[in-house]
Amino acid sequence: MHDPYDYDCVIVGGGPAGIGMASVLQDMGMPRFTVLERSEVGATFLAWPEEMRLITPSFTSNAYGMMDLNAVALNTSPAYTLGTEHPTGLEYAKYLQVVSQFKKLPVQTGVDVSEVIPEENGFQVVTSIGQMRTRYVIWAAGEFQYPRLDLFPGAEYGVHSSLFSSWTLVQGEECVIVGGYESGVDAAIHLSKLGKNVTVIDRNGRGLAKGSSDPSVELSPYTKDRLRAAMMDKRIHMMQGYEVKWIEPDETGGYVLYCENDSGESHLLKTGQAPILATGFRSSLQLIENLVERNKEGQLQLGAADESTIATGLFITGPQVMHGQLQFCFIYKFRQRFAVVAQAMGERLGLDLAPLETYRKEGMFLDDLSCCGEDCTC
Repeated sequence: MHDPYDYDCVIVGGGPAGIGMASVLQDMGMPRFTVLERSEVGATFLAWPEEMRLITPSFTSNAYGMMDLNAVALNTSPAYTLGTEHPTGLEYAKYLQVVSQFKKLPVQTGVDVSEVIPEENGFQVVTSIGQMRTRYVIWAAGEFQYPRLDLFPGAEYGVHSSLFSSWTLVQGEECVIVGGYESGVDAAIHLSKLGKNVTVIDRNGRGLAKGSSDPSVELSPYTKDRLRAAMMDKRIHMMQGYEVKWIEPDETGGYVLYCENDSGESHLLKTGQAPILATGFRSSLQLIENLVERNKEGQLQLGAADESTIATGLFITGPQVMHGQLQFCFIYKFRQRFAVVAQAMGERLGLDLAPLETYRKEGMFLDDLSCCGEDCTC
């Protein structure tokens, strides 16, 4: 009989989630799948400021039963491939490209996906090279290309941190950064090294404080170490607990930022340069928002195998995956769900699931979420 499907599975996105997921499907023996990447493999990392590095350390420890934290495929290690502990975006993109080429993954670059349309027992994927029909879709597009630019009035007067190819491009002797999590603090560290005086407005008051053991909500040790060293020069000022309410230009050609803290105290901050917005990113799921469910707080709701609860056969992988309070927004976290997704599809397609046991042995098959959570006592 004629098979109406072009593919058994289409993976959207050629970053760590897409390349890692494709590696698992290949190991499982899925016969017909493809990865659609609108630019090139690792494009998000290629767009990072040249000074930015992965905050999770890479170390070649595979032979002792511990995978490199930044690896997305079995028997690989960015530390080994790149010879560095904290890769730059350019370096990490090279690792992803090496994995894709070595494993001969079926990646199609330069293909933009504009729509995913559910059909009976499958999907139509609308792309820049035509429509494709597939049984399953894995959404592995990331977040870096979708900066948050509308969190408060006047945000258009700022420049999002993701738009800088290098911090050497920032003009003036002083600058203001809105946002005190990883990207904001990273920018402050590099700008202070360039001799600039930097004010960081951090509404959550993270800084060097020790709160949670989850790096998804706490500055990483790597960033804290660098921040401590940078603050020795007294060029970084942390405005903790303040939130920017609006920005507007002033008569001098600069900008005024109006800030408030939880106690209702206000503060006007003036700067001669456009503020840098380290205000985070929107999920690429906005492109298929009609196919995913969210709770009243806006949190993504997924089935047990990271499948959409309203579009059967659509799976989500990557940094946007959440289950309750668990955020899988680091590579070493979301890679543990690749085999869970693969198993769900493999069972329905009648594939041999034995190859997935290797993933379980290597700590890349996390299907029991009850073991997750904070458990550090000291």
